[in-house]
Amino acid sequence: MAQPITGPEFASYLAPLGPFGTPPRLGLAVSGGGDSLALAVLAAEWARAHGGSVLAFIVDHGLRAEAATEAAGAAAMLAGLGIPARVLTLDSLTPGASLPARARTARLAVLEAACREAGIIDLLLGHHAADQAETVIMRQLRGSGPAGLAGMPAISETASVRLLRPLLGVAPGRLRAMLMARGLGWAEDPTNADSRFTRARLRRARADAAGSGPATRALSAAAAADGAARGEAERGLAEWLAGAVLIRPEGFARMPPGPWPPSALAAVLRMITGAGYLPGPDAIAAIAAAPGEAIARGISLGGALLRPAGRLGPGFLICREPAAVAARVPAAAGAGWDGRFRRPANQPALPGETIGALGAEARRFRDISDLPAVVLETLPAYYGVSGAIIALPALIWPDPRTVAERSLLFHPPRPAGGAPFRGLAIARS
Repeated sequence: MAQPITGPEFASYLAPLGPFGTPPRLGLAVSGGGDSLALAVLAAEWARAHGGSVLAFIVDHGLRAEAATEAAGAAAMLAGLGIPARVLTLDSLTPGASLPARARTARLAVLEAACREAGIIDLLLGHHAADQAETVIMRQLRGSGPAGLAGMPAISETASVRLLRPLLGVAPGRLRAMLMARGLGWAEDPTNADSRFTRARLRRARADAAGSGPATRALSAAAAADGAARGEAERGLAEWLAGAVLIRPEGFARMPPGPWPPSALAAVLRMITGAGYLPGPDAIAAIAAAPGEAIARGISLGGALLRPAGRLGPGFLICREPAAVAARVPAAAGAGWDGRFRRPANQPALPGETIGALGAEARRFRDISDLPAVVLETLPAYYGVSGAIIALPALIWPDPRTVAERSLLFHPPRPAGGAPFRGLAIARS
């Protein structure tokens, strides 16, 4: 039988993922299964020992009639252990193509919203060594490069939450051994064994439920090595970006004269466009090697434009393509627009007003700005009920008081130089 994971051991895995608040307050994603239940027990004990608290979130995906009862049962089990829990119900999922991916996206969104409401920034997830091994295999099957083969990171961030995976190097058999040693039972989600899904088929094919076999250990070690290499590459990229690229609060970037590292171009494009998919790596490399030639050939950048910097200095601009900007959105509290700009959450909603691109109105402001016309057109403006422009925050127009009430921050979800990939330092059994 596997050796149960201990509290001090869990603390040693969690410590590198800090710092945490004083006192710490942790969110826990719990399904009711053995892995996430073990996470909840260990995290709750750690938090209590540090004068803090936890709050578990149980997501009912709304796909099975019995799911609501199972979620309520999981919440009751946690309550019996002194762990407060909330059930979060999804009502937008439907069976069909890409269900696992759609479920992950919806689950993360509702978990992030619940954490924001509770004032929690650290959300712990129960992924373990076998999950990591399956992730690496799935990415190998898709032809992922070294970055993808690093697997899941120990730390990743959304706009408002840090996602922490302290158990990535722990075999699931050790988690369940800990529960059994304490006389705790758990319930398994039947979809985990549903052969319609790739991960379930891989789990069956691996035939290593305890997650301690040589193949799982080898895949975990490979992910750790690729993670270390990815982290080092991302640190180098962040240093290059910091020294060479000027990121402007108006939502564009000035690149130095080429050539550039292809990874730097890709990072800036993701930031400016918010796109998950970019031109292929060969196209990115060709543009980065000779940006002037790319301009001459009119190469598409997937929602961005490449232009000479002109009077803004040497090099080139990467800016949003006017034809690709998002439609207008209501000026709600915390509203985001075009994947680039966001209102501060503490600014109240402005009923009847919308946020959208300046567009053709840009010609009115060319005398008060040195920005190129293509950048002006993609600046965000506040529009009133009549459709007239009320405020243009980037140019502090019409006056500072009006702009203060209608500010917008350049806040892309994927900054060009984000925190380097954080995987496991070593593979653990």
